Amino acid sequence: MASAASTFDPAEKLVSVDSHVFFTDEWVTARLPQRLRQQWIDGNKAFQQQEVDRRGGWTPDIVDIMDPYAWNDAGHYEPHAKLKAMDRDGVFAEVIFPEVGGAKVCSPSIMGNQWKEMLSGFNDAIADFSSVDTERLMCAYQLLPFDIDASIKEVERVAKRGARCVQLPPFPTELGLKDYYHEEYHRLWGVIQETGLTILNHLDNSAKSYEHIARDPTPQRAIALGLPSLQLAETICFWILPGTMEKFPKLKVMFVEPGLGWLPFLFDTVLDGRIVQGHYKFPNLSMLPSEYFKRQMGATFMYEPVGLKYCYEYFGPDCLYWSTDFPHPATSWPNSRELMEKQFAAAGIPETDRRKIVCDNGLRMFATN
Repeated sequence: MASAASTFDPAEKLVSVDSHVFFTDEWVTARLPQRLRQQWIDGNKAFQQQEVDRRGGWTPDIVDIMDPYAWNDAGHYEPHAKLKAMDRDGVFAEVIFPEVGGAKVCSPSIMGNQWKEMLSGFNDAIADFSSVDTERLMCAYQLLPFDIDASIKEVERVAKRGARCVQLPPFPTELGLKDYYHEEYHRLWGVIQETGLTILNHLDNSAKSYEHIARDPTPQRAIALGLPSLQLAETICFWILPGTMEKFPKLKVMFVEPGLGWLPFLFDTVLDGRIVQGHYKFPNLSMLPSEYFKRQMGATFMYEPVGLKYCYEYFGPDCLYWSTDFPHPATSWPNSRELMEKQFAAAGIPETDRRKIVCDNGLRMFATN
């Protein structure tokens, strides 16, 4: 909790827009038909081996890629313990991502013809976790748009179960999907827009990431593990420049763990800058790319005072979302209020806008209507 000198209101409803839960095989298979339970276990093992193979046989030490204290806390696995862990941290609500997303284990390449049923079962496991306290546990439901009709049905189904957001893979072509600007997705984006759900693109490894891991000579693969956030530039560009955000003006897309400091450069120089200079034309846009970002999009961050300052000055407060990133190495848990005070003081952000970033924006975007 915050120090005695803190200026923070202890009753303030802090909202972390990125936290993680490990959904165990036991938690997921309990939500699957008996005939599919062993297939889930086998598929998960196959996925884990696939990841090892893609890393060239390298297996990271858990201490290097996770906060071991947080990783082993019961709040990483069980909903009641999760609430207690949040209480220790002074956090009211969290948007919770699975440690292994549905796109990883439930893909057709792993689960074959049963992938849709597996994905629904995985989402039921997420919904049951959230049901312990739907106001505070705002879980990220999984979506794989290999079948648009099935995806629309899944969006409508999880919306009825209380979903506020759906997580999509940030690099769809690496899964054999088309990029998200293609017309075949338009019906899906329309339904998501109408339901008011937010699309989440979380930081993830790409094919380039695995290549970096194979080439990286450092013991902890520190070169490779430090670069994936910058690769989200591709995802941001493909959402905005072809005109998807123009066509769906109420569609909400959020980028999770992108890092903040490089975003003003991306928009000011690479996106807006090229249009202002007149060298590039994007006929499907009626506004500058940064205006779509401010109107419909957003980014999360952990502890990044300099990047927070730059993004606040460039974008303003309304598209920035604080997070604890429990239980990953950058997590502020269980000292989030204290570290938050230090960060926002260093960034020079006034109280009213600080409250938007750590509380009001998250409640506006993810709280039950």
